Amino acid sequence: MEWKVEMIAYSQHKPLEMAAVPHWDFETDVAIIGFGATGACAAIEAREAGADVILFERSSGSGGASALSGGEIYIGGGTDAQKAAGFDDTVEDFTAYLKLAQGPCVDDAKCELYGREAVRHYQWLKDQGVPYRGNYLPGKLIEPTDDSTLIWSGSEAAAPFYKTAKPAPRGHVIQHMGWGGGRPLVDVLEARARSLGTHIEVDARAQALITEGDRIVGAVVRIDNTDKFVRARKGVVLATGGFVFNEAMRRKYCPDTFRVNSPIGDKDDGIGIELGASVGGDPIHMDQFFTTCPWTMPETHANGVFVNIQGQRFINEDCYHGRVSRCAVDQPGGKVYLLLDVAHFQQPPDFAGISIAATGETWDEVEAELEMPAGTLSATMAVYNAHAREGRDPLFDKQVPILKPLDQSPFVALELNFETSYFSFFTLGGLKTSAQAEVLDRSGKAIPGLFAAGRCTSGLPAWGHGYSSGLSLADCTFFGREAGRSAAKA
Repeated sequence: MEWKVEMIAYSQHKPLEMAAVPHWDFETDVAIIGFGATGACAAIEAREAGADVILFERSSGSGGASALSGGEIYIGGGTDAQKAAGFDDTVEDFTAYLKLAQGPCVDDAKCELYGREAVRHYQWLKDQGVPYRGNYLPGKLIEPTDDSTLIWSGSEAAAPFYKTAKPAPRGHVIQHMGWGGGRPLVDVLEARARSLGTHIEVDARAQALITEGDRIVGAVVRIDNTDKFVRARKGVVLATGGFVFNEAMRRKYCPDTFRVNSPIGDKDDGIGIELGASVGGDPIHMDQFFTTCPWTMPETHANGVFVNIQGQRFINEDCYHGRVSRCAVDQPGGKVYLLLDVAHFQQPPDFAGISIAATGETWDEVEAELEMPAGTLSATMAVYNAHAREGRDPLFDKQVPILKPLDQSPFVALELNFETSYFSFFTLGGLKTSAQAEVLDRSGKAIPGLFAAGRCTSGLPAWGHGYSSGLSLADCTFFGREAGRSAAKA
């Protein structure tokens, strides 16, 4: 007799009814899918609330995009590091900035909750073992190369933000020598989650959610090429990252990302968003993305002027490098130029892919070498320099002391080409969630038993033009905690 084994293909696009589950391979209170900072924080809070937790990770260990980051978390409202450096940051100013940074995608409830709780969240991170030196590093930079804590990491002192929220540095970086503090940050959170008794399954890829009526009661995961059925008595937490490595999703929702070429992430293929949508979740702001060509720092380059291929300015150059880059990608053509004089020029590193496009003894010569029509770039620089000498920028409100005339020849135009220069990017859109990390349907109603946080949701960094370094890790860690707590008491 010949036996035939029927293979059932489970899909992230269609949930499995509980009645069709053949058996349970795992049973727990809370099942968490994804083991970056979001999943780790969700596990910690769920365990501390008394829930049994199993965490499933598709890779062979923890990490995700969080581990690839600089380990910087955006925190304000009066931390000890801010106070020690003489900055009187208030909850009101911090919350106002968060709302401005979300722009047209603003979620008032999330901004207000995080604004109120950020200082306590900072203490919570310390309580888990995350080390902070506590000192302030002044200047305009990408991230510390030493183990400093507090830096300016957004557009706090730039227009239009400074007009509404009193500026203060809010980037808080883990104590770690050199760049790349995300890995040690995740290591600390992993150690804490393990110490609390979180059961962890690696090399486990989520396949589908399991429903009973309108409630999420588990998930199908694939381990060792075998489908396993997970019963989650209280809830499932999605902590799976964005969709930067899913080209089909990007073409459907976020086609402007194809103008740039250096995606950042781990295995961010949108699986959590698709799982949530399969049970009625509402993906929102899916066109939003972050991008930056950060090698326009050192700080002297902020004294420069950005123009598009028509020779026109488009941004106040003193704002956050990610805001500059995101506005640059909106410009016509495939490139922009950074104009500098000899007093402010520094050669970008080779890996930045930023080339010298033109030089000249006058801005007219630079204009001609770039083959722009006469009276375009040269007029832009004449207007800019005339006002800069007076300490004003009536067009874009660039601020002193970064506002300086560019009048010391020779002059140079650096080309930032969207295809060949290093413009890193990741997606920001995702599932709509409440401030308590409940996944919401299109009517705004919570889907029972389903929670999510981090880049598979539309969170604190919801608007690409308003991003600040550290907002993603703030979102992942804080709302990861909310997801774990909410699931544990569901």
